[in-house]
Order: sequence, then C-alpha cells, then structure tokens
Amino acid sequence: MSLKRQLFITSLLMLLIPWAGLQFVLELDTALRQQARDQLRDQAERLAATAGDSLVGQEPVASNVPAIYVMSVSQAIRPDGYGGNWPNYEDSETTSDWQSVNSPLQQTLKWKAVSDGRYLYLLIRVSGLQPTLFNPANPESPHDFLELFQQAPSDQLGGPTAPKSWLITPSGQGRVYPVHSEKPSVRDYRITAFWQNPGNNWQLELQLPLPESGSHLGFTVNWPQDGEQISLGTSLTPLPALAGRDQSLEQKLTHQLNQGQRSWILEPGGWVTATLRAPSSERQPQFDELSTGQVLEQISLNALRALVQYYQPEPETVYFEQMRFPKDSWPPEGLVRHQDGSLWMLTSEPVFGGRTLLLEQSLDQLLTLSGSTLGSVIARSTLIIVAITLVLLGYASWLSWRITRLQKAVNASVDPDGRIIGSLAPGHAKDELGQLQRHFSQMIDRLQGYNRYLESFSRRLSHELKTPVAVVRSSLDNLDHSESETERSQYLERAASATDRLSQILNGMSEAARLEQSFDHADNETFDLAHVASQATGAYQSLDSEHVIRYQGLSDGALMYGSPELLVQMLDKLVDNARDFTPPGGLIQVKLERVGADLGLSVFNQGSALPDNTGTDIFDPFVSLREGQGEGHLGQGLLIVRLITDYHGARVSAANEVEGAIDGVRFRVIIPSANT
Repeated sequence: MSLKRQLFITSLLMLLIPWAGLQFVLELDTALRQQARDQLRDQAERLAATAGDSLVGQEPVASNVPAIYVMSVSQAIRPDGYGGNWPNYEDSETTSDWQSVNSPLQQTLKWKAVSDGRYLYLLIRVSGLQPTLFNPANPESPHDFLELFQQAPSDQLGGPTAPKSWLITPSGQGRVYPVHSEKPSVRDYRITAFWQNPGNNWQLELQLPLPESGSHLGFTVNWPQDGEQISLGTSLTPLPALAGRDQSLEQKLTHQLNQGQRSWILEPGGWVTATLRAPSSERQPQFDELSTGQVLEQISLNALRALVQYYQPEPETVYFEQMRFPKDSWPPEGLVRHQDGSLWMLTSEPVFGGRTLLLEQSLDQLLTLSGSTLGSVIARSTLIIVAITLVLLGYASWLSWRITRLQKAVNASVDPDGRIIGSLAPGHAKDELGQLQRHFSQMIDRLQGYNRYLESFSRRLSHELKTPVAVVRSSLDNLDHSESETERSQYLERAASATDRLSQILNGMSEAARLEQSFDHADNETFDLAHVASQATGAYQSLDSEHVIRYQGLSDGALMYGSPELLVQMLDKLVDNARDFTPPGGLIQVKLERVGADLGLSVFNQGSALPDNTGTDIFDPFVSLREGQGEGHLGQGLLIVRLITDYHGARVSAANEVEGAIDGVRFRVIIPSANT
C-alpha cells in the first residue's frame, strides 16, 4: 500500500466525528434555507398584492420611457443657485443620485431632483461652458437660456394633455424670472429660479410646485457656439416621466416586514418606487460582557458558520443602487451576497402594472446552535484526537528513520568530489519511499553512464581535432620547403581547409551549448504543429530549387505544448541533413500523422541508406554514417535534434524506408499531443 494511502486512511479516523457533526449541520442549514425560501415567497406574494392595490391608477414608468428620478428630503431647500444645502452636493463626483448626459463638444449636463412633499427642486449644472448672458438692450443677440417643459397626466379619456413650457434666460448671477414660452412678457412667479456661474460651471437651481403623480418633465440648455445654437438636455419626445419613492406606500408596507428583511418595489423600467427595511433587533454582545465560555462559544459558532458557508451554493454578489435597478442587473432568486459580505435569501414577485417586488431575508440568524452542545462535542472529540495523534507520531517516527537510512545510503555512494563510488541497492517497499529508493538507484546508474559518455566524448573530440591540427602543422612545415608558388598555394589551401574544419567543430559545439542554455528561457505555448510544419516546408522549397521538398499529412488540429521556435529549429536540422544526402532533383518529404495518442513528425529523403549494425548512435556528437554531398559532415545537427526532442518529452529514431518506389532514410519524431 502506498504511503499516501496509508496517511489518508489514518487521517480518516480523526475525521469521523467532525464529519458526522458537519453533515448534521449541513442538513440543518439546508432545511432552514428551504423553510426560509418558502416563507419568503409567501410573504412576497402578500406584499405584492398590498402594493398592487395601492398603486392602482398610477401610471407605471416603462423601460422605454426616460425618467427623472426625484429623491425625498425631510426639509425644504432654499434656492440660491449654489446648491450647498442639497444632500451629497460636495460629493457630486462620487454619488449616484446625479443623472447626466454628454455633448459631442465636451460639455456635460448633470441634474438631480428632490422633493419635500410640497415642492419639486431641480439642480442643473453644465460643465465646460463659458456663459453668454442675455443682453436686455439687444434681445436678439445670441445668449444662453433654459427651456422647461411639463406635461400633466393623461385626461379621463386616456388622451395626452398639451405640454407647457417656460423660458429661463439669465442676464446675470442671482435670481431669474421664468416666463411662458407662448407669452414671453408674462412672468410665472410660482417658479423660483437662481442662476450662478461657479468656476467653469453653468448652474441653475429651480423650485416649482410639485406636479401631479404621473406627470412628465423635461428641459434643454441652449447656448451659442461658433455661430450655431447648441442644445443639450433630456428627451423631449417623449418627455421624461417623474419617478421617485412613494412614501405613503412605504409607510403602509414597512410594518408588514419581519425583522432582518429588506424590500424594493421597482417600476418596469427599474426605477425604485419604494424601499423598505426592518432591521434585526438582536443586539450583539460586547466582548467585555462575555465570559470565557461564551467567548469560546462565539469563536466556535463563527468558525462553524464559515464552514457552512463554504459548503453552501456560491452566492452571486449584488450591488444595490438608490435610484434604479436595470432589469438586466436584477439579482437572481436564491442566495445572494451584499458588498459587506453578508448573506441574504432573495425572491421576487410581480406587482400590478408590470412592476416587480424584491424581498430578501438575512441569513445571519438562521444557523443557531447551543454553545454547551458544541462544547460537549469538542470535548469528546479531543480525547479521540489525542489518541490518534499519538499513533500518528509513532508512524511519523518510523517514516523519519526510513528517510534517514536512505539519506546515508545515498551519501555513501558518492564521494566528496562528486564521483560515483558505488551503487545503491533498490528498495523492496511498495510505498513512495520504496519508489524513491529505486529512483535514486536508477539515477546513480544513469550518472555512471553519463560519466562514461563524457569520457568517450572527450576521446571523440580529441580524435576530431587531431586530424585538422595535423594537417595544419604538416602544411606549415611543407610551406617552408616549397620552392614554387603552386606548391605554396596548395599548402596554404590545405591549411585553410583544416582551419575551416576546426571552426565548424567549435561552432557546432557552441550551437549545442547555446541551445541547452536557451531551454531555461524558452516560451512554451499550445500551438498547431500542422501549421508550423506546413509553412516551414513551403519556405524550404522556396529556398532550395535543386530538390523536391513537399509536405504531406494533417492540415490542422495537431495541437502540442512546447516552443514553436525550437520545433522549427529541429525541423531545420532534419531538412538540412536530408539535403546533404539527397542527390539533385531528389525527393525530401515532411510528413505529419497521428501515432496513437501522439503526433508523428518525419522527414524522408531520397539517397544513400544507413549502414546496418554499426553499433553507433547517429544522434551522438561527431557521428556521421552516410556519404553525402557536403565535405566534412560533422554529425552535430542530429545532436541538436536529440536535445530538442528530449526537451519536449519526445523520442527520435532513424531507419531505412521505401517511399513509393524511392529508397531512402526516414527520421521520425514522436511528440506528445496536447489533445489528450
């Protein structure tokens, strides 16, 4: 049995009691939430019926009708044009009770509306506008003005009423007297207006009698600019409806809420008609008032609540606005989370006129457990946990002894200079420590093989360097004794050829070393090998007119994870190797196919075959077994191919094959696919 399974089974013994308690608490929480959901839905139906009876005769604000939302204030506002006595005026850039519209010329029109039950107050501000005041001496000259529109509710026959309009033309800071649009000489003293120009703002404050329920109100600000008259304001066709909270409806419904409940009544367009709240009367005790046992009880209950919330369905976070809930942002029914992290159960119910009622119940008090009962469960669990802990300590000591023994055996197989001086016996245990010992034994064996490879590599490098060095030396010696210019040219050519050979050897070794270093910085990604191979093959054919280079196989869907640049470099080496051994006009074929769950990328070239039973790995450095067109073939390209395939967890092989009726050699790379 594996070590992981042993620890898992041992840990299960400690989890039996807490698991049973948790299951009971989760079942209790599910039952309480289901009961709360049913009760909340029944209560929402009763509240919706009461609200519908109260809203009969009031025209609903549809989603396709613009609206001006009117906030409620407890005391009257004295207009002066500055707006300092308006709620949230100083925080006008951050609060959400402003409505706004922008012009293409960088001006911004913002407004807010409030009511004290007798009057309607409007605060209108235009930012980025230098005012052009009305000149009574030249009334025809261009100037700024505001046009106000009001339309009463539909008449008894359901027909629309004619809208009224007023002009407000400031000639200076202070009070402005509105006049009727049809009768510019008649002032309307029922409307109080004050205009001010604080900074770069155009600001107007209005007080007018509170319109009837269901009325519509709109306005436009007009000013001259670059010889044109610019207009910016609310919609005029249709005029915006006046929406706001119905305080009488709120008073009628608030007493029907239970403790810890909140409710909203929304118009079809999402505007808030009523907001209701019945906070919980339960008082949270102060820390100084709690005894030690009560402190432990509160800590236990808080931990239990957090654990229950972890297993509850993931609630959706909702954001509540003061004025409007767009219909596409309404929270779903069920469990929701507020911005403060509290959990609520929410339901909705249709109300007369296409309106909607949202009702939610706090879940903070649904889970209530006795502190003494929880303490009893903890005390009984402690004795069992202590006993099991002693067993685990003994088991951990036994594991520590096995690890220490493995450490000493590994240290004894390597001397202080890093040389392998002995082998490590493979472990017979079937758990992870036994597997680790067997892996250490295999690793030491591979290190010994690698050391032997390094020794053989140095001999091969010495052999490769010995020949060109001898050629250079002999050429220089003969150069001193040569008599004719022809002989000196021959010896110089032989020396130059030998130095080129040395340069190729050193460059090949440097390329392989740089490649291994670049593995640490390679950018790996999932890409389509078919696209990379087909595009690279087309590039090879365009650069080589002496051979027939073509692509065959998958056109897409060959996904793998790795570095596309390194794969192209590997394919470059395979195709370069194929060109060296392919006669002019010969075939070089790049092929991509599926090999089981993996991908098979191969390069076939027409030409000389590999010799049989050479006993030499052609992917080692300085190995070349075929006679090609290029002189001094070093065999370093296939070494780079092996390094790249090893980096991607692939494997490479070479064999003599017949493609159609053409004899040649195929190099095949089996690459893990990312589709599995």
